[in-house]
Amino acid sequence: MSTPLDAANVTEHAVMFGIDPLWMSVSILIITYAILLSEKLNRTVIALLGAGVMIVSGVIDQDQAIAGIDFNTIALLTGMMIIVSITRTSGVFEFVAIWSAKKVKADPVGILIVLSIVTAVFSAFLDNLTTVLLVVPVALLIVEKLDVSPYPFLFSQILAANIGGTATLIGDPPNILIGSATGLSFMQFMTNLGPIAVIVLIVTVFIFWLLWGKELVADDKRRESIMRFKEAESIRDMVLLKKSLFVLLLVIAGFIIGEHYDVRPGTTAMLGAAVLLLIASWGQNGQNQAERLHEAMQEVEWPALFFFIGLFVIVTGVEHAGMLAIMGGAMMDFTGGDPALTAYATLWLSAIASAAVDNIPFVATMIPLVESMEAGLGGKEALLPVWWSLALGACLGGNGSLIGAAANVMVSGMGERAGYPIGFMTFLKIGMPLMLLSVVMANVYIWLRYFL
Repeated sequence: MSTPLDAANVTEHAVMFGIDPLWMSVSILIITYAILLSEKLNRTVIALLGAGVMIVSGVIDQDQAIAGIDFNTIALLTGMMIIVSITRTSGVFEFVAIWSAKKVKADPVGILIVLSIVTAVFSAFLDNLTTVLLVVPVALLIVEKLDVSPYPFLFSQILAANIGGTATLIGDPPNILIGSATGLSFMQFMTNLGPIAVIVLIVTVFIFWLLWGKELVADDKRRESIMRFKEAESIRDMVLLKKSLFVLLLVIAGFIIGEHYDVRPGTTAMLGAAVLLLIASWGQNGQNQAERLHEAMQEVEWPALFFFIGLFVIVTGVEHAGMLAIMGGAMMDFTGGDPALTAYATLWLSAIASAAVDNIPFVATMIPLVESMEAGLGGKEALLPVWWSLALGACLGGNGSLIGAAANVMVSGMGERAGYPIGFMTFLKIGMPLMLLSVVMANVYIWLRYFL
C-alpha cells in the first residue's frame, strides 16, 4: 500500500467530467463492492474493471496504480502456490488424511475432529484456500464410504480452515496483506495470533462434538472399508515428497530468519518455488522440465492474483483521493483516540464486515485506514493491537457466512459439484453463532494480552 495521506492531500489529477476525485473514487469502490457482493459477475473481472476505471477516470495515473500494487503479497502467494502444487503431486496430503482416519478407527466423529485439526494445521503453514482444495475431496470420499451426512464435514472444514489460517502470516490472505503492508514478521504473527487461534480451535472442535456427535454413526462394515485403505499407496513419488518437504521446511525457516536480514516473505517464497522447480526436475531432459514447469504454473490461481492486483489499484485510488484519511479521522473521533477502544472497534467492525463481504477486499481497504490512525494513537507500537484486531476480526469473521472468505466459497463449490449444495442460510445458522463466540474470545484475549 502507498503511504497514507491526510484528508487535505488529495489527488490533483484532472478527473473525468470534472467530478470531485473523492466522489469518483468512492463511487468506483462502492459499485465494485456491490457487484462483488451480488456474485453475479466474476470477481476478478470486476476488480480489474474497477482498477481500469480508477486510472482512466483520472483519479490516479498508471505509475501511481503500479506503485500501489503490493508485489510482496503477489510474490508470496505465487511462490506458495507453486510449492504446494508440486508437493501435492507426491500424494502426501491424501496420505495424511487417510492415516488420520485410520488412527481413530474410522469412527465418523473421530474423523470429523481429526480432519478439522489436520486442516487447521495445514492452513497455518500452507494457506487455508489450498488446504481445503487438498483435504475436502478426501473427506468426501471417506464420507461416501461411511454413508454419513457430508454436511458436518463440509462445515467443519470451512470453520477449521479459517481458524487455522488466523494463526500465521501465510495462513489467510488478510494476514498476508497486513504483514506485507506493515512489515510484521512470521514469528510476530505466530506468537500474537497463534495462542488465540489454538484456543478458538479447541472450543470449536468441542462444539462440533456436541452438535454432531450423536448424528454421525456408521456400521462396522463401512468402517472396515476405511480401515482397508492403504495410506502408503497414496504416496506416488517418495523422492519428490522428500524434496518438497525439505524445501517447504527451508521456506518456513526463511520466513522466520529472513526478518533479521531484511528479506521479505515474498522473496523467500519465490526463491523456494524456484529451488523446488529446479530439484524436482533435476536430471530430466528439457521437455520433461518444461512439462513440470507448465504443470506447476497451471496450478497457480492466476485469477486470484489478478483479483488482488485490481483491489490494490482501487484502494490506492480511494486513498489518494483522501477518503481513507477522512474515515480514519472519523474512527478516531468515535473512539476518542483510546487505543483499547480502537482495537475493540476494529475487531468487531472487521468481523461483522467480513461476514457480509469477502474479507480480502475489506482488509485491503482497511489497511491504509488503520495506517492513518498511527499518529492519533501515539505511534507505531500503540497501533500494534489494532493490527492484531484487524487480522483476528477479518479471519475469524470469515466464518460468519458462505461469502465471508475465499475458502468458504471454494468448499461450497466443491460440495455442490459432489451433489451436496450448501444453503446460505443453513451455513449461517452454524457459522454465525460460532463466529460471534470466537470473536468474543478474541476480544477477551486482546484485553488480557495488550490492555490489562
